[in-house]
Amino acid sequence: MTDLPYRPNVGAALFNRAGQVLIARRADLPNAEGTPGGWQLPQGGIDAAEDPRAAVLRELQEEIGTGAATIIGEHPDWLTYDLPPALIGKALGGRYRGQRQRWFALRFNGDDRDVRLDLDPHPEFDAWRWAPLADLPNLAVAFKRPIYETLATSFARFAVPG
Repeated sequence: MTDLPYRPNVGAALFNRAGQVLIARRADLPNAEGTPGGWQLPQGGIDAAEDPRAAVLRELQEEIGTGAATIIGEHPDWLTYDLPPALIGKALGGRYRGQRQRWFALRFNGDDRDVRLDLDPHPEFDAWRWAPLADLPNLAVAFKRPIYETLATSFARFAVPG
């Protein structure tokens, strides 16, 4: 299915004042607390003609219920991942082979009460927490690990108290 396109997408590495990043557990992946595979950074599709910077702020509002964030950095390149063969034709509406992502680092300007997973009637996530940026690759599904390894290096300068 390599003839399928990549879905345009944005991702958010949301850093708190302690330099930790917000990770959220996917509601559709049944994993026990702490089990690798179900945790990810907020991300979502870019609407037609939408600026990626606007898209990442919209996605934060939609997925984790907060707009209390400021963009502080951006990975310079688009990153792509392919879905595993078993998910092609099923995930992402069956129309994409994977995603082409623009990643942003953001500073969280609120407090923990501003993160609201319950605002969407069909929430994507069922839990969230703050974690060290370096932990991301070990918490992600295998096909997203290379992207999270790249981000752990690219965004390391934001993973400091501030």
